[in-house]
Amino acid sequence: MRVCENPFRNSQDFESLPVATYEDLPPSVMKKLAKELKNLDESLPEGITVRVNDDDFSVSEADIEVPAATAYENNISRMKQLLSRDFRRPPRKGGSPDQESIGSETKRSSVSSGRSRNRKEFLSRFVDSKTLTARLEDWFESISEKSGQKKSAFDVPFELIELQKFDYALEGVSFQQLVRMPNAVYASTSDAVEATAYLAIEDFLHASVKGLWEAFWNQDDPMPFSVACLYNENLKFYQAEKAIGNGKLGGLCATGLLLNNPRHPHGKWDHILELALLRPDIGSAAAGSGQQLSLCVLGEAVFYALRILLSRSLSRLNFYESPNCAYILLVDSQYGGVVKVEGDVDKLEFDVNNVYDCSTDWIKKHCKVSVSPIDRIWNKLGNANWGDIGALQVLFATFHCIVQYAGMPKHSIEDLAADHGSRLQTRRVARQLGDSRINGHGLFRFQQQSVSPEIVEVPDESIKIKSEELIMKLEIGSVLWLEDSDRQKGYQINDVLHNNELRYYIASPVKDPGKSLFLYVGSHPSQLEPAWEDMNLWYQVQRQTKILTIMRQKGLSSKYLPQLSASGRIVHPGQCRKPSSGGNCDHPWCGTPILVTSPVGETIADMVNTGRFGLDEAIRCCHDCLSALSTASSADIRHGDIQPTNIVCVRSGVRHPYFVLVGWGHAILEDRDRPAMNLHFSSTYALQEGKLCSASDAESLVYVLYFACGGALPDLDSVEGALQWRETSWSRRLIQQKLGEVSTVLKAFADYVDSLCGTPYPIDYEIWLRRLRRNIHEDDHGKEVDTSG
Repeated sequence: MRVCENPFRNSQDFESLPVATYEDLPPSVMKKLAKELKNLDESLPEGITVRVNDDDFSVSEADIEVPAATAYENNISRMKQLLSRDFRRPPRKGGSPDQESIGSETKRSSVSSGRSRNRKEFLSRFVDSKTLTARLEDWFESISEKSGQKKSAFDVPFELIELQKFDYALEGVSFQQLVRMPNAVYASTSDAVEATAYLAIEDFLHASVKGLWEAFWNQDDPMPFSVACLYNENLKFYQAEKAIGNGKLGGLCATGLLLNNPRHPHGKWDHILELALLRPDIGSAAAGSGQQLSLCVLGEAVFYALRILLSRSLSRLNFYESPNCAYILLVDSQYGGVVKVEGDVDKLEFDVNNVYDCSTDWIKKHCKVSVSPIDRIWNKLGNANWGDIGALQVLFATFHCIVQYAGMPKHSIEDLAADHGSRLQTRRVARQLGDSRINGHGLFRFQQQSVSPEIVEVPDESIKIKSEELIMKLEIGSVLWLEDSDRQKGYQINDVLHNNELRYYIASPVKDPGKSLFLYVGSHPSQLEPAWEDMNLWYQVQRQTKILTIMRQKGLSSKYLPQLSASGRIVHPGQCRKPSSGGNCDHPWCGTPILVTSPVGETIADMVNTGRFGLDEAIRCCHDCLSALSTASSADIRHGDIQPTNIVCVRSGVRHPYFVLVGWGHAILEDRDRPAMNLHFSSTYALQEGKLCSASDAESLVYVLYFACGGALPDLDSVEGALQWRETSWSRRLIQQKLGEVSTVLKAFADYVDSLCGTPYPIDYEIWLRRLRRNIHEDDHGKEVDTSG
């Protein structure tokens, strides 16, 4: 809130201030504000008069009678109150609200006013997509030449594993039945085809956002979004039926998903979540065709994305996610794809006399464009294939757009996807199928029933593989061979272990029986309907292999980090009939990935269960894990899944036991990576935002130490409950007190982590490694602790 004296002396300054309006203030704030102003009017001191703008409560004025000796006209000092657009919102992290709102507001107002006017003028002149597309021709050719033989010149906006997880989460989601569908088979004229397509796209977007909103955010309240078509002549939005009825079909250029705003029935550009461009020729670039999107289509998508980003930079809305990313959908009557454009428009040179050259320069230097494969959304009869990858890409883009405006969902993707296995089993039981878990694999066989099941067994002599052959028998004493770097390595299984229902092994190389290694077996890549456990297997084997390989390539060396011993594909019994073009043969083991790491140790969870985790182990564990995190952070790698089963104590072959931080499958390499979600051990920021802050791994380590030192963990069944437990534990200092019973240095470390939670400030590893090192007790006091790494 700002109070400024005598606004009429320089009213122009106030017009430039980013004041709040009805559309910025939540209804609850408006209601409370009206009540406070009413109470103020009833209890005013003598000599003060308040005037409230009935049309806008965010602006109010007061006349104060002052002594005649003052220089105010008519002995009246006039005050004006303006509510800033962040009124009743929490201050930005890492910044002082006083500095933001008071100390520099006056200085910034005139500067920001000029900058805002310049951007508005720039945006008003940025209206021709063809001019921008022509400027981008050399950029497009350069990218196409650099891509060489690659299928696509641009990166994809979503990884396949992300879409698979999203697909699992959508299994229980029912999307509204589409009434109007793009059906080009029976259309008689081109106008009829185009009109039908626009109506169908409008229905599709409405059903998409409605289904996502009710599944992830709020099933009871109406969704705050609407769908309308963009008219090219004035860049305003109209309902498709009205636009077509008014003869504007030829001028429609896109369909938009927007925030509801009764004050702006024709929409505002900063209220656009995403745009869908209807372009009949994109089907030629469908996946498998070998062709790429034309510059004409891609340039138009980038043009509209940049207009959205520019409008957001002028907006008063508060975005929960970064507004520097826009999604444009490309669709025709059968196919669809996603173009993602991201970049900081503050780096754009706003020369109003050279709009398109400035925009082109920004796209080349400061913008990243990602393009998904073009895939089928509707079949030839117009029915939406909700579960196919084409529709999944569009739905996933819409999901991210909602997050930008509405914040993280009440039910995360991980929460809904975690129910995949139980839903799968329920369906199989309902269809009278046999046990779906044969030795931990997602294979199943049919069972004959006395009743007529929905799916029946059909004898087929072409099926030569029997159920006994499908079972991968990795028992103690068995030998497994893998192909690593064009040579084969053999490993004998010595022990079978379990980690959160996932099986892994302790094995010894055939050529070195005295050496022990961890061996992980992934899921077969050709399973058509893997259970949710197979997603965890992918993180445990394929993703962790990638992370450990990157660590090796970057030269990260520490005895507190796992070492990659071998990785490759399993060598199955019999002759492999793998085709020369690549892929796998028909043997059920062919192509199964294997990961072998060292050293081998006992998990903290097992040590706690057997009562062998004490004071010395707690301090050493904290030191060793921080050392591992420090080494990894030097290469911008964060763990993201610290829990008792991902820390092992190594005792064999060493004088002093030490701890190794394992389980790097969920490690964070870039912004789009997401950490694992654990209600007990994930950091507060990870549960709230689905991301890691600088202190997230250290916070998770504190929870592990709290558990290992005897701290009570409650039964948690929701993210809300987990956040409440964290807030209560930290505010009452329950975690610090428990760790203080073990060691004062651990208590001090917990206090330090608590002060950094949710902030951008990094952990000072060196200070805490020195403090912890001084508190580690060794049998031989004449030797220092090994702190390599």
